[in-house]
Amino acid sequence: MIAAIAVVGFSVTGLAQQQVKFGPKAGVNLATISGNDDSEMKIGFHVGAVAEIKFNDKFSLQPEVLYSAQGGQLKENSDIKMNNDYINIPIMAKYYFVEGFSVELGPQVGFLMKSELKGNDGSVDTKDAHKSIDFGVGVGLAYDLPMGLFVNARYNIGLSKINEDIEAGPITVETDDVKNSVIQIGIGYKFD
Repeated sequence: MIAAIAVVGFSVTGLAQQQVKFGPKAGVNLATISGNDDSEMKIGFHVGAVAEIKFNDKFSLQPEVLYSAQGGQLKENSDIKMNNDYINIPIMAKYYFVEGFSVELGPQVGFLMKSELKGNDGSVDTKDAHKSIDFGVGVGLAYDLPMGLFVNARYNIGLSKINEDIEAGPITVETDDVKNSVIQIGIGYKFD
């Protein structure tokens, strides 16, 4: 019983020593669909919220919730774009290697909100042709200014196939193994 009370006491003390900051984040996406030779980079955006839980001067955990416009455009015809919009939830482990500078690495899950193939003649809803959940990993670099402003660059590597196989009666046709590939450059502010 005394040991349990001691563990709870130390846990509460450790939690009180953590510093938690919250704030908005937004930026540009340079997205493509890897595994598809016809796809090239498309410019999009991301916007959302970030929290950072600092355990000490070197280590922190940074969960985020971001609306992210991803996809790609066709090489032969840049007027045709695949627009895939996700709600992404990355959880980044951060290591501050120099004052203000950190490297970040962590998993990400994305929930497909919208998918369309868009060209000059209009757009076609392609949400049923894509998986509703996407898994990936992010790796990046960030710089925190003393007043709460921060900038970061991150590469999100898709780990799961984003398109569905095609059902044709009793036959299932496997589609190409294509994945999201997104470079993000962002700016944000963390409030104490």
